[in-house]
Amino acid sequence: MQTSDAFAGLECQECGERFDAADERSSSSPDSQVRQEDETAGRCPDCGGALAPTYDYDAIDLDRETLADRPFGSQWRYRELLPFERSAAVSIDEGGTPLVEAASLADELGVGELYVKDDGRNPTGSTADRGQSVAVTAARERGVDTVALASTGDGGQSAAAYAARAGLDAEVFVPSRATFTNKAMVNVHDGEMTVVGGRVGDALEAAAESIEEEGWHDLGWFATPYRHEGAKTALFEIVEQLAWELPDAVVVPTGAGVGAVGVHRAATELERLGLIDETPAIYAAQAAGCAPIVDAWEAGRDEVEPVEYPDTICGGIEIPDPPGGSLALDAVAESGGGAVATEDPDILDSAVAVAANEGLEVGASAAAAVSGAWELSRRGEFDDSDTVVVLNTGAGSKSDDVLRSHLMGQGI
Repeated sequence: MQTSDAFAGLECQECGERFDAADERSSSSPDSQVRQEDETAGRCPDCGGALAPTYDYDAIDLDRETLADRPFGSQWRYRELLPFERSAAVSIDEGGTPLVEAASLADELGVGELYVKDDGRNPTGSTADRGQSVAVTAARERGVDTVALASTGDGGQSAAAYAARAGLDAEVFVPSRATFTNKAMVNVHDGEMTVVGGRVGDALEAAAESIEEEGWHDLGWFATPYRHEGAKTALFEIVEQLAWELPDAVVVPTGAGVGAVGVHRAATELERLGLIDETPAIYAAQAAGCAPIVDAWEAGRDEVEPVEYPDTICGGIEIPDPPGGSLALDAVAESGGGAVATEDPDILDSAVAVAANEGLEVGASAAAAVSGAWELSRRGEFDDSDTVVVLNTGAGSKSDDVLRSHLMGQGI
């Protein structure tokens, strides 16, 4: 595998077990032994915890001036903090998305500055492209033929696109409620799509069964160590775009937990390298009809409990049993942030307000971050001196029917 110079292997986020870049148990372990690659590809074989790349940070020589001299067109400009060489990357120039100031919304929220990190302008219109670029790179480097996953929609479309770029086959399982755009584009990218009746849990079960039977490479949330690794590059960009002035808060629409975990990971790495002095508060925003991370946060629990009857129009974040739930809780706690849930009408109103006042198109599910920021401000979490960034994880055009139906229901 063409790994980057500082990449030191994988580390379990639960038990701390480490595996070297060749997927061997680290020599520091008393029972050091080689593990087969398919055993360590996604979760820890000892405890089942999520794995994440780790680096020799002492070997990384990266400063602000070096970054300033690089083009801002791709997340792979942060190659020292990604697992693979830029030359090996499966990339469609994801990343480098705008950070747009939203002055009128800042006034409404009563904050000093409000910015929208518009990841809806990624190649397939979703922040999922960041993670899939890294995850599909890993899959190709491992020599697999077929990648597969269950998805609420955006991740499946993105996986199909990046698999096409890499010359791999893609098998995508989506619930019937996934958007038409996501379903159509999976096929347009030559991916094989299975539409599963019910919700994302049903798609997850169908995908897991087929993945095990066929031996496909799983690109699901936290089934690969690399999707949350790609997600972290959004914060790298935000900090640079603010001229290295840290925002006070970053609000992330949250389903599986990939975004919140990635943003926190980025902040801790920048701090460890001495590029920033502190980390911003991270807030996970969910829809009230499916808010397992918020429920756990408000109850003071370290683990999420699945939502038995999820019910939200925001299908992109309707994940009743998020695989990264505990890690997302750690991220918001360690950053001094929190978790917030708002009702569907408020979320859709927020998407419309951003479009009507700022001209920015925010997806229905992604608008949970905007609605969450409004609610946090109402609660007094923010004040008129704060700089707040909301992450738009998906293009508004992917849920145009939902947003238009919301307006029609109001007689507009």
